[in-house]
Amino acid sequence: MLLPTLVVLISMLVWGVLTAAAQLRCIDAAQLGARMAARGEGDVVARAQAAAPRGATVEVAESGDMVQVVVEAKCLGPGRLASALSMTVSARAEAVREDRIGRETGR
Repeated sequence: MLLPTLVVLISMLVWGVLTAAAQLRCIDAAQLGARMAARGEGDVVARAQAAAPRGATVEVAESGDMVQVVVEAKCLGPGRLASALSMTVSARAEAVREDRIGRETGR
């Protein structure tokens, strides 16, 4: 009875660590995408998807002087419980467009 309980506990802990790692990758990808979009670089979505977990979606939105990047990925649970324990992780980053800084003040 102890061994199956231990296996389930360990698999849940591993799943938790993998989910936390996916969350950190989403944060990094959103920050990278926001920095690139703020600088006016091209191919922001592809570069952010490369930094994000596999299967992640990346959305870039511009509003005035701000750029917002949202990265979202689904983390499946362990084994047969994959669909029941799946979790969605996401991150959002914003940046001020660098080509528009100082235009309002006349610099």
